[in-house]
Amino acid sequence: MNITEQRILVTGGAGFIGSHIVDELIKRGNELIVLDNLSSSTIKNIEKHLSKSSFRFVKGDIRDFNLLISLLKDVDVVFHYAANPDVRLSVERPEIDFEINVKGTFNVLEAMRLNDVKNMVFASSGGTLYGEADVIPTPENYPPRPISVYGASKAACEAYISAYCGFYGLNAVSLRYANIIGPRSSHGVIYDFFMKLKRNPHELEILGNGKQKKSYLYISDCIKASILIVERHQRGFDVFNIGSDDWITVNEIAKIVIENMGLKNVQIKYTGGDRGWPGDVPLMLLDISKIKALGWKPEVPIRKGIALYVNWLKKGYRYGI
Repeated sequence: MNITEQRILVTGGAGFIGSHIVDELIKRGNELIVLDNLSSSTIKNIEKHLSKSSFRFVKGDIRDFNLLISLLKDVDVVFHYAANPDVRLSVERPEIDFEINVKGTFNVLEAMRLNDVKNMVFASSGGTLYGEADVIPTPENYPPRPISVYGASKAACEAYISAYCGFYGLNAVSLRYANIIGPRSSHGVIYDFFMKLKRNPHELEILGNGKQKKSYLYISDCIKASILIVERHQRGFDVFNIGSDDWITVNEIAKIVIENMGLKNVQIKYTGGDRGWPGDVPLMLLDISKIKALGWKPEVPIRKGIALYVNWLKKGYRYGI
């Protein structure tokens, strides 16, 4: 898929991963339109591009079909990163993931079809889509068995994308991400631990029993992997896991966060149970042999990545960025 000097729409482009994708696409001489409703993101993530003639930001929602129709005129590629990023929110409001993730993705696909836009890159989810897999590390050909509404929405999105590729001739690749961490991220266990400890440096509540074990990947490795896959993709629909060969427990993450914040004698409290919340997948490690066959491998070890992210959070908390 050619992504150099193209006209590209990035949905969710002011978000965590989306804004880093935007940075990389700008470097490659692309003309970008970023669509984001800023409900869980910030314009600060992309403000350095706002004055560029090749860049346009639109505050809007993928649930607005007419807006998508107008924005997709003369677009070559869609990077679809808009979604509800809070997996736990769907526990109380399951309709959120359907309305934003599923219906929003359908709107994007249909607007692409009506504008004859043939290429899509979709930000999917590794852990939540596979659910409690019997095979670990979990390969791409393992059947989706989500145990959360969020995971179900990502599986539904992939099914619609596959159908549009088969029926309408679209070309798309779905990137099944592990837990991506790094600068600009404002959710997830590391962020939650940091904010809890800023409020009370003497005590940390851990959801579940702390033995949940998962794969994490630093944002720079994520972007390199994503772009490589997109560039290598030819036609039809394909999926790739993007993660690391290693995984880490929640307890060890807590220890790294505490150490990098310079805290001592922090009392740990557990809510109990083998998962943090309903739909939480306690064990997740993706098989990344498919992307490694393309010549990619992670460069930032998990524990170093966590430390780098915590240091960024410390700086951001201090200076309000």
